[in-house]
Amino acid sequence: MGETEDAALPLKGIRVLEVGQALAGPLAGSILADMGAEVIKVEKPDGGDDGRTWGPPFAEDGASLFFHAFNRNKKSVTLDVKDAGDVARLKALAAESDILIQNLRPGIVDELGIGPEALTAVNPRLIYCSIWAFGYKGPMRLKPGYDPLLQAFGAVMTLTGRPSDPPTFQAPAINDKATGMWCVIGALAALQQRHATGKGCVVDTSLFETAVSWVESQVNNYLETGKTPVRHGAASAVLAPYQAFETADRPICIAAGNDRIFVRMAKEMGHPEWPQDPRFENGPKRAGNRDAIVAAVQEVLLTAGRDEWIARLEKVGVPVAPINDVAELAAAEQTQIMGMIQKEPETGRSIVGLPISFGQRRPAIRTRSPKLGEHNESVLQRTKPDAAE
Repeated sequence: MGETEDAALPLKGIRVLEVGQALAGPLAGSILADMGAEVIKVEKPDGGDDGRTWGPPFAEDGASLFFHAFNRNKKSVTLDVKDAGDVARLKALAAESDILIQNLRPGIVDELGIGPEALTAVNPRLIYCSIWAFGYKGPMRLKPGYDPLLQAFGAVMTLTGRPSDPPTFQAPAINDKATGMWCVIGALAALQQRHATGKGCVVDTSLFETAVSWVESQVNNYLETGKTPVRHGAASAVLAPYQAFETADRPICIAAGNDRIFVRMAKEMGHPEWPQDPRFENGPKRAGNRDAIVAAVQEVLLTAGRDEWIARLEKVGVPVAPINDVAELAAAEQTQIMGMIQKEPETGRSIVGLPISFGQRRPAIRTRSPKLGEHNESVLQRTKPDAAE
């Protein structure tokens, strides 16, 4: 690997032990792996990570595409964490690791003797990261959790969609994915702290904390005003016009985020008088008269098609975008130029890469996702259980 490739792998030399399954833990591991860390994925011998079966679709090796997306660049070993010998092997791996990530059922790691107290005793420099469902303390501490449960408990389902819709689910697993990212942020901060102190620490995050953070503005507003926020469909709760609109053929999204943009938009739409209208002269008044300004803008937009409006509005500096489906997003020139879709080695499978670059170079997918237990021999032969006990 050359110097240029190394520059895109800032975590080269860091060893991560991932005792994770499904999405949040494996995502955190995949981020660190993509950035160059050696990530050893510990899976149960019987079936491995539950995510291997989360399909269809499934790849030619029988594992789901879901699993392949979040487990590239890793090594897989199988350990039965209910077996004393395998627990000793896991401790031996922890003794030579920098970071451990686990998102097993809440409370189970302490029962098995592989909790933070046990493993940081083995390795005081270890950064032990736990991903919980509802957090490390409180009456819901030991409750299990999946993304839709936290979308429900965390109020986001009451804020998504139109006022007349039933509680509406966000299609992306927003809590799982963001919690995985928070885990990585915490791990990297702890790694930096270790440079100064020489000691590791315990990092805790949870889907619940992530869910609360998603709706922080709405919670803050409620605490200040006592008013429960309502849904606004494909529109902002505080800005207007700032939403999806129909055109003569296909929909677009316009984000007139300040008064200057609104003035330019109004002029281009042939209504330079809108900003002088007392109902629309500033952001708060437009939000207060949302129905009127949205109806006025919508009427004008129906006079021409999507591409024409995008060209006209972009020309005068109004933020606007087509409302793409997944196929259009994958085929978009910007997606291709940014290199967001990469080829997995060996299989040639196309998957989305890490959304960050170093020196304008995106970390590459260096190895395909591992087969269950593929690295047992190469990884476990270097463990010395007696030394870790």
